Amino acid sequence: MEGQPAEPSSYLTIARPGDAEIEVKRSRFLARLRRVTDEPGAREVVDRARKEHWDAGHHCSAFVLGPDGATMRSHDDGEPGGTAGAPMLEVLRGHGLSDVVAVVTRYFGGTLLGAGGLVRAYSEAVRMGLEEEGVVRRQRMQLVELLTTPAGAGRLEHDLRSRDVVVRGVSYADPVVVTAAVPVTGVENLRSIVAALTSGEVSLRPTATEWVDLPG
Repeated sequence: MEGQPAEPSSYLTIARPGDAEIEVKRSRFLARLRRVTDEPGAREVVDRARKEHWDAGHHCSAFVLGPDGATMRSHDDGEPGGTAGAPMLEVLRGHGLSDVVAVVTRYFGGTLLGAGGLVRAYSEAVRMGLEEEGVVRRQRMQLVELLTTPAGAGRLEHDLRSRDVVVRGVSYADPVVVTAAVPVTGVENLRSIVAALTSGEVSLRPTATEWVDLPG
């Protein structure tokens, strides 16, 4: 719509789900980070942590959603205001991440940490979780179906991958369909690559667009 910024063509998120734990003055901080795409999904991760660690004192959370990171929420869950959820959110934002929720469960160890100690502990737990999971770039890609023969499918898939074309799958029907993913502006370039590889014997059929994790 006119006047609205264009949606980003790529963004960063976590590569895989992961967990981390740190201990500060006998208080245990258990971090879990998960990829999510909407608020219900994020809240489900928080609820699951509550159920699994029902005897813990706090389940603080933060999440960022959307390719542009426009939706951001944080919750201190009973910790002093601004000492848990907000620092966790800042770690996610500092790494430029979206479509991710972080939950840090705290088991109190008997020693008060003070505001500064809590900020450091919750932040460090999330940073440790990110080190465990790693980061991946997601890009909006155009899916293109390449119609070929059973005899040529394997070679075509190999040649595409060797040219860093993302192959999403192969359907062995009649004809065989090799599904490739290219940047939304890269269909004509793919057409040229395929024509050179197959002497023009393979036809292309652009289909939908979707977000794809790029190879690391």
